[in-house]
Amino acid sequence: MTDYRDLAYLLDGSAQQRRAFHALQWLNVFGILDEYDPVLVGTIPINLDIPGSDLDIICEAHDLSAFADCVRAAFSKHDGFNLRTDAIAGMPTVVARFTYRKFPVEIFGQPRPVEQQHAYRHMLIEARLLALGGEKMRRALRELKRQGVKTEPAFAQYLLLEGDPYLALLELEAFDDDALREFLLVKDAERKAAKKRPPPR
Repeated sequence: MTDYRDLAYLLDGSAQQRRAFHALQWLNVFGILDEYDPVLVGTIPINLDIPGSDLDIICEAHDLSAFADCVRAAFSKHDGFNLRTDAIAGMPTVVARFTYRKFPVEIFGQPRPVEQQHAYRHMLIEARLLALGGEKMRRALRELKRQGVKTEPAFAQYLLLEGDPYLALLELEAFDDDALREFLLVKDAERKAAKKRPPPR
């Protein structure tokens, strides 16, 4: 399994992943935010990005005011910088956005460990699904994303998940790989059956 805390994995990936690695090194975001346990999440780590995909960096920040000051001091000079405080997944969150070397960058700080944050948990289950679903799944998801569908809703649409896509994906965390394989086979059969149904009159 990929160690997402060691950015070196990006150097063994796609051209965009390698560009992301160098941009992050030049930006020194992980050095600047080291005390906040930063981790890169989202689509670039799992090679599901499309043009315009963000570099999403999540952090554990219990003093959100101090975290916001740190982020503002380090990155406010970059193009399009803005910072806000919001509630995400029921947690108070600092969100900063800016552009660096043509990459949109988003930095999130929440008062809980990064491993417990939804963005990290989504990335792990999505990586497992892609490893089992192969390039067919990756191509289908990229096509949905090019059509403007966000990542988690794209997974939910492809996998025929019902309800809130963000929560539905998290329910798959408990499946081991054998159970996930069986789940994907069932969903593949359901998609094929749906294609054969005549359209409603």
